[in-house]
Amino acid sequence: MQLTRDLRNPRFWRGLATSGLASLGFFSVGLSLFDLFSPNRLGKLNLPEILILPAVALGYAIWKSWPYPVEQHYSSPDTKVRLVTGDLFDQDTNLVIGMSDFFDVETPHIIAENSVQGQLLARVYRHDVSALNSDLDSALAGKTPVDTGVVKPGKSTRYPLGTVACIRRSRTHYFCVAYTTMDRNTNVSTSIGILWEALEKLWSDVRSRSNGEAIAAPIIGLGQSGMSTILPIQDAIRFLILSFMFASRHQRVCEELIIVVRPQDEKRIDMLEIQDFLQSLKRS
Repeated sequence: MQLTRDLRNPRFWRGLATSGLASLGFFSVGLSLFDLFSPNRLGKLNLPEILILPAVALGYAIWKSWPYPVEQHYSSPDTKVRLVTGDLFDQDTNLVIGMSDFFDVETPHIIAENSVQGQLLARVYRHDVSALNSDLDSALAGKTPVDTGVVKPGKSTRYPLGTVACIRRSRTHYFCVAYTTMDRNTNVSTSIGILWEALEKLWSDVRSRSNGEAIAAPIIGLGQSGMSTILPIQDAIRFLILSFMFASRHQRVCEELIIVVRPQDEKRIDMLEIQDFLQSLKRS
């Protein structure tokens, strides 16, 4: 369980010790000042101060350090970032779908069935490739491709990296962003720079189309893009958060970013460290 794992995390115990000692000092000074200006008042209460002070300090430290849900609200801009463990497609909000620069969706030989694109096809479009391609073509209308007639399995038209195709299905916006480039053998790759620019364009599109509604995103770069060796999962989460916050400080993107962690990935993430990172982004 996440809770027991957090309680075994040295970061929790360091925070508990720091908060406990700080609160013990604070309450001790406060009690001493009270006794200085109101002599003999404490004696009349007949309280075991030597036990009460540590108990109060420990209670405050536990409350302060306890592993709460990983989330942070920011007042400037007025937005929120939250991490949840679960299924991306169970989120009742708009979704981010990572794609290649060809916007291929056909499974299993071009796109993996367990990828986010594969799940979009299976769970939202019920394996109707024609319907999904039709919606993507409509969303890409007016966007200028960088190459046509490419000989490869699947689609033959390549769009600029960072292109966003926003499709709507049953009141949900699916922001399909091209952040990987696909070669003629359908292998995909990307880089930190490409990913950052693609996210910048994604947030711009979310800002203009979502009407401020929350958006849920997977941890970008964990699939076949080859980024996992360069951007481990903990760094990938921070990268996504930073990109969203920088864009939000320029101009508010939406009310909330929900980062959805797959259950099988949860054990690889230090949630307490992510919470500290979120708090560090608050403006003074």
